[in-house]
Amino acid sequence: MANAASGIAVHDDCKLNFLELKAKRTYRFIVFKIEMDQKQVVVEKLGMPSETYEHFSEALPADECRYAVFDFDFVTEENCQKSKIFFIAWSPDTARVRSKMIYASSKDRFKRELDGIQVELQATDPTEMGLDVFKDRAR
Repeated sequence: MANAASGIAVHDDCKLNFLELKAKRTYRFIVFKIEMDQKQVVVEKLGMPSETYEHFSEALPADECRYAVFDFDFVTEENCQKSKIFFIAWSPDTARVRSKMIYASSKDRFKRELDGIQVELQATDPTEMGLDVFKDRAR
């Protein structure tokens, strides 16, 4: 079903891959892109569990918008191993205005399709989604 605000639909693979990340930890991260020809959100890259935050940040293009989810592992002050699923709306300053508008108007509808997101980040440059930001927001 297409998003009323932007006319963008969500491909079934987006939801299926997200469920695998959430339930089975099959992936460390997923990068999604809006395919303008098909007017839908599709999976662009699946990060394997062995991949790191560095692999994730390299998977985001420097001048194009993307959505992403990242399964962030951390240790609490009580020394407990935990993880949180982050949703990242990546909208770099250098991206085209039209692209930023389409990603912004489709974000909430797309995010609702991914049930289980615990933290949301909006980032326009890499410093806004650095590892220290993940650590701060995870607590």
